[in-house]
Amino acid sequence: MARDDYFVIAYRILAYLYACLKEGKPADISRLNEDSEELNISCRYWEYIFRHLYGDGYIEGVSLLTVAGQQTPAVKIERSIMITPKGIEYLQENSTMAKAKKFLKDFKDITPCL
Repeated sequence: MARDDYFVIAYRILAYLYACLKEGKPADISRLNEDSEELNISCRYWEYIFRHLYGDGYIEGVSLLTVAGQQTPAVKIERSIMITPKGIEYLQENSTMAKAKKFLKDFKDITPCL
């Protein structure tokens, strides 16, 4: 795995949202932006990841917007973004998420706050 692997980024996002949920605080949306220090990925890749996390039911508080001339919908993160119970289960039970967690832990890159 690499730092910008889909599952590594998905793990970081879901782990951050789960930590926010457990602490009872809203997510800092600026930490979830594609150009944030934590993610630092291309806009297209960022939209892909968030579209799929939302579409697969792992997160809520995301809007998909139709944009003229664009084949895929644009992603808007709402202030209410949260991990869902299905996202928590995916984070904790999925073997690929476990590999992403181990990858981040091995490189001392894991933090609950992304």
